[in-house]
Amino acid sequence: MKKTTITLLAALSLSSTASFAEYPSKDLQGVIMWGAGGSTDTVMRSIAPHVEDALGKDIILTNKSGGVGAISMKYVNKKKADGYTLLMGAENPQMHKVLGLSNLDYSDMIPISILARGTPMIMARNDAPYDTMQEFIDYAKANPGKVKIGSTGKGGLTSIVLAMLESQVKLDYISIPYKGDGPALTALQGGAIDVMPAVLGAAIEQIKAGRMKAITTVDVERNDLLPDVAPITDTLPGMKSYLPWGPFFGVFVKKGTPDEAVQKLSAAFQKAPFQPDFVNLMQKRGFTIMNYTGDEARYFLDAYRSTSSWLVYNAGFSKFSPEKFDIKKPQ
Repeated sequence: MKKTTITLLAALSLSSTASFAEYPSKDLQGVIMWGAGGSTDTVMRSIAPHVEDALGKDIILTNKSGGVGAISMKYVNKKKADGYTLLMGAENPQMHKVLGLSNLDYSDMIPISILARGTPMIMARNDAPYDTMQEFIDYAKANPGKVKIGSTGKGGLTSIVLAMLESQVKLDYISIPYKGDGPALTALQGGAIDVMPAVLGAAIEQIKAGRMKAITTVDVERNDLLPDVAPITDTLPGMKSYLPWGPFFGVFVKKGTPDEAVQKLSAAFQKAPFQPDFVNLMQKRGFTIMNYTGDEARYFLDAYRSTSSWLVYNAGFSKFSPEKFDIKKPQ
């Protein structure tokens, strides 16, 4: 009886091993955290064909925005840990716990690849009566409660940039929420809002086409793509303590996913960023390719969570202290 049981377990183990040796045996689902047209959507739809070539299977891409990324993360977390559902997201979940948006962040998932990071900027509608960061600050102070700034919700890039700004200067403005930077930038072009913090990659083409203007980059030095735009530290030198900082784009799977699947996915995503068309897109959009996986990705994620979580806590709009989740203060 014991021998039969052992034989059966061995057979099941061999069957399971064989199954994952064939991974992937079917198409995968890629759940994109933000809406169509935004920076996360652009990066993921650009990398997916190359990963499909490496895996030999299609990745069916679906946009599931909402909850500053919490909806897509919870959706993926409810799926089987089998490597067939990928979360394609941005930096936002790293602040979810302190903001009270979700009990999940990227420490609860396995990073397959941290693909790239972007440079934040502050854009304005073309006919706004200010062209530089200092002119914008002066205008906002002279017109309290009148400037409309687009937002992607607490924990989004907008909230972090504005938290940094709030630590340096007090401004009275109206916040207008949107489901992603794509819709917000469209609203900016149409004049529904006056200003929008967003990643350079999502706005560079509109800037070049003259549909909006950049008033500053949220960085410590000028960007080669916009050499005439001064970094925010020229106006607010105190921002240097937070910078460089920027949104990132990564691919994750649920914890418990078999090592074989994680390894095959990681290998596929490691090759994809070197394809000429993807490299060209990243350069044109001002994204920096990172291509982190494994321990390197986890180290990056921990450092990012530390900086951003303590930033929103110190800005006064987090629900919980980072200490509640054992998030150490940045060094």
